[in-house]
Amino acid sequence: MAVTAQPVPILKDNYAWLLKDTETGATAIVDPAEGAPIVAALEAAGGRLDLILLTHHHGDHIADTDVVRARFPGCKVVGAAADAHRLPKLDQAVKEGDTVTLGSATGRVIDTPGHTRGQINFFFPGGPILLSGDTLFSLGCGRLIEGNAEEMFGSLSKLAALPDDTLVCCGHEYTESNAKFALSVDPGNAALQARAKEVTALRAAGKSTIPSRMGEEKRANPFLLAKDVAALADVRGKKDRF
Repeated sequence: MAVTAQPVPILKDNYAWLLKDTETGATAIVDPAEGAPIVAALEAAGGRLDLILLTHHHGDHIADTDVVRARFPGCKVVGAAADAHRLPKLDQAVKEGDTVTLGSATGRVIDTPGHTRGQINFFFPGGPILLSGDTLFSLGCGRLIEGNAEEMFGSLSKLAALPDDTLVCCGHEYTESNAKFALSVDPGNAALQARAKEVTALRAAGKSTIPSRMGEEKRANPFLLAKDVAALADVRGKKDRF
């Protein structure tokens, strides 16, 4: 029941994610906001698409859902029941604790409000892989556009409970700028210093900084290191002003 995850760079600094169940070849795409590169990646991977998984309603995550759906008839679109009114037409509307099936693999739905009220994440233990959308970034978290610090703290606490070897597959290449901010609030953190150095080298070489691992995020990400809601609100406010 192993699942692999391949980033597909789209738009300016977004990633869609191409998932594949290694046992059956079943394939999913997460947050298809730009059709052409996603279709090209799917064709290169064998031309199969079984699922489209949507993390939240923002256009830079869902804009070309119907373009991709039309290219691969029969694929099913999965998204949050709470946001069904502002998502493309869903074949499966899900909420906390529900599951999605990709070939022989099963993913769990995690409600993660904060960035938006209806955001969800998908966790596949056969990776282990977390599709975190705009909830958790490498060295960062999403802006509180619709939600509040209490909701985001609860969401991040759920994610931090996942295994340390979980691949964090987020929706944006924000790590370099996140590292600069993180160092400004936690300059003595050795794990953060090492990660920031790694990130600088990766970006200088034109390479992606993600996925990261949950264990390293728990050691270096200032939002996961926040001990309570007040601390998270404080660091989020500082990031918004940075």
